[in-house]
Amino acid sequence: MHLPTLLFILALLCVFSFWIGKRRALIIADGKHCNLHSLPGYYGYYASLWCAIPALVVLVFWTGFESSIITTLVSRELPVALQSLPSDRLNLVINDIQNLVSGNIVSGEIDPAMRAAADHYQHLQQISQAALTVVVLALAVLGLLLAYRQIHQAQRARNWVERVIMFFLISSSSIAVFTTIGIVLSVLFEAIRFFQAVPISDFLLGLKWSPQMAIREDQVGSSGVFGAIPLFAGTMLISFIAMLVAAPIGLMAAIYLSEYASKKMRNITKPLLEILAGIPTVVYGFFAALAVAPFIRDSGEWIGLDVSSESALAAGLVMGVMIIPFVSSLSDDVINAVPQAMRDGSYALGATHSETIRQVIIPAALPGIVGGMLLAVSRAIGETMIVVMAAGLSANLTANPLQAVTTVTVQMVTLLVGDQEFDSPKTLAAFALGLMLFVTTLVLNVIALYVVRKYREQYE
Repeated sequence: MHLPTLLFILALLCVFSFWIGKRRALIIADGKHCNLHSLPGYYGYYASLWCAIPALVVLVFWTGFESSIITTLVSRELPVALQSLPSDRLNLVINDIQNLVSGNIVSGEIDPAMRAAADHYQHLQQISQAALTVVVLALAVLGLLLAYRQIHQAQRARNWVERVIMFFLISSSSIAVFTTIGIVLSVLFEAIRFFQAVPISDFLLGLKWSPQMAIREDQVGSSGVFGAIPLFAGTMLISFIAMLVAAPIGLMAAIYLSEYASKKMRNITKPLLEILAGIPTVVYGFFAALAVAPFIRDSGEWIGLDVSSESALAAGLVMGVMIIPFVSSLSDDVINAVPQAMRDGSYALGATHSETIRQVIIPAALPGIVGGMLLAVSRAIGETMIVVMAAGLSANLTANPLQAVTTVTVQMVTLLVGDQEFDSPKTLAAFALGLMLFVTTLVLNVIALYVVRKYREQYE
């Protein structure tokens, strides 16, 4: 039985378990809820969980180890000539066998031994799927019967169900935490390998970025310099320009929508403004490359300025337009969350509408506004496509927004494009850049958290 069909049948059994568990509770209580320790629905959830959990646990482990076990069994049945191959060659043979099973016929004439191995693999798969179906459905029915027999008036079904739900909530939180730790450690270990080849002082304080490593001694244009300051300078420059656009426009738009706009105008304007967040970044990149960058270059030439065909100003302006919804939407929500009593108290003291906004509403909503700004900054720092198409790939150390620059994320993508081996400083430099970017974002989060806590204590 295919996995989707098996899951569908298991879901139907869970629904049936809920119904029969609830009905069992009502029968033993003579239809009176007061005779039960918990509400009848909890007994239904109790039976449903007993039906689902053991079956799902077996299903997850079975599907996780099925492929490796079948591969091991098939490998043992291969001819001696194939079993004696080196591990990398043997893996290719196994991959060809799996392609035969899935219908992706390998090029050339198929070896009879491989055809026999593929038939054996497919036979084992069929046996495994049949056994999985029987075991999962049997466990589901057995769990239902066990839960049905345990239901009685004094049973604490609510407590048991809530403990199970609490376990799942804690597990979900733990998965998120351990995933974050795993990401950090994976980046950290590769970054350490990079710093073993390139001194960390050269990376953090170097003023030139040229990650072209020499393959041979006489190769030209392979300096292999890994100074990250030009990359971070370009990232900060473009993000700063973007925030100069997004912060005032987004905040002013939020103030207008929450304090001045009519309900009809708000219902029309806010969805239209949030459409900007749904536009793909590649579309913004095309707009920056085909419209904004030429306009800036032509305008600069008209007034006598030397403007590069790809500039930080073009990328920053378009990126600022892209992140306006992040600022405006979040700021609008937190401004609306300010209690009306604070507005009424300000008006009662004689303050005007604008004075109330400046001196009462904005300070009270400042923690949320800072959170929106932080989200916008993080979005700007992590943007890649707009920078590639509008700012270029040149790692120039400059504060001139009319010159071409690049960012950390763009260089990370550039270093990992194509078939790369993770044993050279050029490729490992991407992990070092990722680690530094993570540290930078962490510092921004700590600063924002400090601001949020300080002003939240002041206005609560």
